[in-house]
Amino acid sequence: MNDLPHCETLLLDLEAGVLHVTLDRPDSRNAMSLAMVGELRAVLAAVHGELSVRAIVLRGAGGHFCAGGDIKDMASASARSQGEGSAEAYRALNRAFGSLLEEAQHTSQVLIAVLQGAVLGGGFGLACVSDIAIARQDARFGLPETTLGILPAQIAPFVVGRIGLTQTRRLALTAARFDGVEAERLGLVHFSEPDDAAIETRLQQVLGQIRQCAPQANARTKALLLATQSQALDSLLDSAAEQFAAAVTGAEGVEGTLAFMQKRAPKWAQ
Repeated sequence: MNDLPHCETLLLDLEAGVLHVTLDRPDSRNAMSLAMVGELRAVLAAVHGELSVRAIVLRGAGGHFCAGGDIKDMASASARSQGEGSAEAYRALNRAFGSLLEEAQHTSQVLIAVLQGAVLGGGFGLACVSDIAIARQDARFGLPETTLGILPAQIAPFVVGRIGLTQTRRLALTAARFDGVEAERLGLVHFSEPDDAAIETRLQQVLGQIRQCAPQANARTKALLLATQSQALDSLLDSAAEQFAAAVTGAEGVEGTLAFMQKRAPKWAQ
């Protein structure tokens, strides 16, 4: 694995095959600065395809997940830009966040979002690209962009993919706020828990379940599931059959079959 990058806006802790990534700008409720976007992308690049890292847990410091994009930071960066018009600078900055969401969605690890406090705008988008989302019941979700006269530009397709067009239209066009219980009802999160202790219990349960799954099989299954959104069915099924055959005859398939026959846990679960 490539060395993890030095980060100013993130706290990183790699333990027992789980990379814990904490957004660490508590004074701004972990609003997404340009530096944070770049550091998150660098972290994802460092663990890309690294199967010894089984899961990535993304959370925020100071009782909040992420309050969205840091508008002041973006405005300052635009003012500092040389040789570009203001609109072009904003376009480039916005698109960089979209690239982060794409990379987070397609990371080979299981991405778990732990959602507390503010989960707004860009933070909402990050929740939507997670594989598993665990929220406090009193977390506050919303898409506030239109109240600022702007658009949820990069997060829109990911929100639609997560909760559907009908609910996304309602939330984006009213900027309505809602809690973790409603987020679970909408399918945005998988679990809503009453307090921090319950969240940690749920997180450990989920991590235990992930450790029962073969890492390469998980990575390939995740890619297959995401491909269902864009690939034609015939070609998808052809590709899936080839991948299945390779998996059955590969190291994980052989080990999994042998472990089943010998009534023991496979090596990756020990």
